[in-house]
Amino acid sequence: MAFDYSTALTHLMSHVMKLYRHNVDLLIQAYDVYPGQPPLLIRLAEEDGQIQQELARKLNIKPATMTVMVNRMVKTGLVERRNDPHDQRVSRVFLTEKGRQAEKAVKEALQEIEEKCFAHFTPEEKELFRRLLQQMHKDLEDVQSSKRSSTEICTERFE
Repeated sequence: MAFDYSTALTHLMSHVMKLYRHNVDLLIQAYDVYPGQPPLLIRLAEEDGQIQQELARKLNIKPATMTVMVNRMVKTGLVERRNDPHDQRVSRVFLTEKGRQAEKAVKEALQEIEEKCFAHFTPEEKELFRRLLQQMHKDLEDVQSSKRSSTEICTERFE
C-alpha cells in the first residue's frame, strides 16, 4: 500500500500542533509575549538569572536565536540583562515584574489549553498517550543520532 500523507498520523499530529500553537499565541499576545517565548519565561521563573548560552542549550535553540528572543523581550519589558558580579564578560537574564506576571498568565493559558485538548480523555488515556509520545520522541531521537553517526562515518571516509 502506498504512503498517503493526507491520512498519515504524523500529518494529523502536525495539524493538531498548529492549532495548539495558534490558540496559545492568541491567549498570550495580550501579555506582550510572542510565539516561542513561553518556554523561556517558564525557565526563568524556575531559575532566574541564567546566562543566554545556557538558556539556549536548555531550550534546544541556537544561541543567535536566543539573543534575538532576549532582545525582543528586553524591548517589551519582560526581561532585563544584568552583568554577572563575578565576571563582567557574562550577562545574566532576569525576569522583570512584568515578566513574572506574564509567566503566570502564560502558565494559566497553557493549562487552559491543555484542559481543552484532553477534555474527552480519561486519565488512563492521557497516560497512555503520554507514554506513546515519549516512545515516539525516543524513536525520533534514535533516528537523529543514527543519521549523525552515518554522516560522521561518511565524512571520515572522504577526508
